[in-house]
Amino acid sequence: MEMSRRRGVRLEHAILDAAWDLLGEVGYAKLTMEAVAARAGTSRPVIHRRWATRAQLAFAAVEHRAPVETDTPDTGSLRTDLLTLMERLVRRVNAVHGEVLAGIAAETARDPEAMHALRGRLAATTQGRHVTAIVQRAAERGEIPAVQLPARVARLPTDLVRNEVTLYGQPPDRKAIAEIVDRIILPAIREAPTPSR
Repeated sequence: MEMSRRRGVRLEHAILDAAWDLLGEVGYAKLTMEAVAARAGTSRPVIHRRWATRAQLAFAAVEHRAPVETDTPDTGSLRTDLLTLMERLVRRVNAVHGEVLAGIAAETARDPEAMHALRGRLAATTQGRHVTAIVQRAAERGEIPAVQLPARVARLPTDLVRNEVTLYGQPPDRKAIAEIVDRIILPAIREAPTPSR
């Protein structure tokens, strides 16, 4: 089938695959809609109808191709579960390249419409369900009291990894992960309110 005749999901995947490949080859700073269109065998207006900005396209490509582990860590220890989860987040970031995420963040900061769209996508994909499940299991084991985990605390691992990439251009190493878990995430969990009766 000719490239120009593709529609729907097939065309979208071709565009996202092309964007991902180009991000790896030239980096975010040199990514252009024209290059993605040429690689995907489509046109720039077709891409713009789906993703209004380069940042939105790059973020969609990251979501499409970066590895995502869907199972919740269950090592039998709250701390080890959190460390495992953080290490998985860092592996995903490393698969993407910190420069790409930093570039997306910098560009969307200058574009309120792109920032709004990006925040919507991040809110949809970072609900903290893994942290919530980890904390519930720890409470069921009697490791900690039952708590009502605030959404902001549940999002801490993802938010803190993203913050490290944005500020420093790379994700935290193992030593920094342990420090984040021990000094920020665990204390925040232990300070969470108990469920109301």
